[in-house]
Amino acid sequence: MNDTVLAEFKARIKARLSALAEQSVSGKKAQAVVELDQQAVGRLSRMDALQSQAMAKAQQANRDLETHRLQIALSRIQEGEFGYCEDCGDEIPAGRLNLDLAATKCVSCASG
Repeated sequence: MNDTVLAEFKARIKARLSALAEQSVSGKKAQAVVELDQQAVGRLSRMDALQSQAMAKAQQANRDLETHRLQIALSRIQEGEFGYCEDCGDEIPAGRLNLDLAATKCVSCASG
């Protein structure tokens, strides 16, 4: 993989990390503790709020996982290992990397 292609992948990874950070900031309010105030909120509304909070926490967990994987991809670029399968050492096709910027295995190793 040439330096130009690596630079493009690095830019895409950094852009995605930035977008994930923005989403995390905007999702903080949805993860806040749901207050018990039965005068203002009925039981069903509170249940909806609790469900929304749980979904927001799950989304944050997914963002955290993706952020971690993308940070590993950046370190693989620095180490010269990005784009190569961590199992067999073969080059990972660009199409696979376009679908998953953090892919660490070629198709045959990933499928078992």
